Amino acid sequence: MGETEAEVGRGTRSDLRHDNHTVSLLTDHLVFSPKYRGKVLLGEVAEAAEEIIRENCKELDIEVIDMAVNVDHVHLFIKYPPKYSVSWIAKRLKG
Repeated sequence: MGETEAEVGRGTRSDLRHDNHTVSLLTDHLVFSPKYRGKVLLGEVAEAAEEIIRENCKELDIEVIDMAVNVDHVHLFIKYPPKYSVSWIAKRLKG
C-alpha cells in the first residue's frame, strides 16, 4: 500500500485540485500562433504576451505549469478548474 497507492494517473494525490464540490486534475497543452504564423513574438512583444497570458490565467485561477514563447508560436501547459472548457480558455487567452 505505500507510495504506489498515492499515485493517481500522471500525478500524486497532492497534485489534485480540491474545490467545494469537486476533486480534479485537468491539464492541457495549448499552442497559439499569430495569423499566418508570422514571426512577431520577439523582444518586448514576447515579454508583453507572456505577461498578459500569466495575468489572465491568474484571474481565472488557472495554474501555468510551463510556458514557452517562440518567435512564431506560444506553448502553454496549464492546470485548470473543471468549470471552464478548454475551448473557452483558449478563446479567453487568445482574445
